[in-house]
Amino acid sequence: MLEEELGKGPAAHGFDDEHRTLARVQTVIRRRLRVSLSVATEWRLLKRHDWSWQAPARRALERDERGVELWKKEVWPRVKASRRRVTAGSSSRTKLASR
Repeated sequence: MLEEELGKGPAAHGFDDEHRTLARVQTVIRRRLRVSLSVATEWRLLKRHDWSWQAPARRALERDERGVELWKKEVWPRVKASRRRVTAGSSSRTKLASR
């Protein structure tokens, strides 16, 4: 019965998107099977049936994908390259490193 219910998808159970989170699966189990399970038990049950939970991507709705790609291509290489070069030095504050 659980497999049949999960196969219907999250939208069939009143959720607004198609992500199958542990909290949503727990809600479906509680509503349909009238059983309250711990998250650990629920996880084991999903694994036994070869199901997995789907965590939603944690990205802002306002995210500008083109802007991010542009930043990665143009700005990040400059930022990464501006790091100080590692040179031999002295651990003493009063003595300069020998060259």
